[in-house]
Amino acid sequence: MRPHGACYIHEGDTRIYKERHRALSPPQPALAPQFDASSSGNVTALADKTALLNCRVHNAENLSVSWIRHRDIHLLTVGQYTYTSDQRFRVVHERDSDDWILKISYVQPRDSGVYECQVSTTPPTSHFIGLNVVEPQTKILGGPDLHINKGSTINLTCVIQFSPEPPDFIIWNHNGKIIGYDSPRGGVTVIIEKGDETVCTLLIQRARDTDSGRYDCQPSNAAPAKTTVHVLNGQIDMFAYQL
Repeated sequence: MRPHGACYIHEGDTRIYKERHRALSPPQPALAPQFDASSSGNVTALADKTALLNCRVHNAENLSVSWIRHRDIHLLTVGQYTYTSDQRFRVVHERDSDDWILKISYVQPRDSGVYECQVSTTPPTSHFIGLNVVEPQTKILGGPDLHINKGSTINLTCVIQFSPEPPDFIIWNHNGKIIGYDSPRGGVTVIIEKGDETVCTLLIQRARDTDSGRYDCQPSNAAPAKTTVHVLNGQIDMFAYQL
């Protein structure tokens, strides 16, 4: 028997009360998109290879993420759709991931510049990433001319930089002819050190007058570099050179 004045809430009434309370509660504000700069830094890429520009943005689940090239304010991608006729550009994004990667295939030096990763807030929110495209370079240390006393050792050091991998081979030329390491002249040695940079050293012992001339270092994967060697006959030639 229910006591006079008592109020009971049945299980069904409790459910209805909770649903009404939830409906009357103010909605929780959405978190603002936030870029992760530590994972969205500037990129240096090698020419003719693939450049990957990563834009990591949190709390952008219900928003669009776009890539814009700043050089010509060209819209490249929106979401996972591409808006350029240049087929080298496309976006890579996995479901439930915060990473929006702009992939540029066969990247060229002209692609260098600033790219904008933009989120469709009001007003839009952006993060900027710089792309620097480099090409393999070859240089011979010591400048365009090298002066060597007769009878000493000619030491030419060729450095190949910004190469995605070491060259398959390096050819040294003297006055347009390939230097034969087993030639009758003898005294020719080549030392190659491979790493982030490839260093190739040409050593020619007991320099002669005929060793003067132009030397070219020609790697298989980069443009050649050149230097001119002058073999001097002791102090007289050195004095004449200084004049």
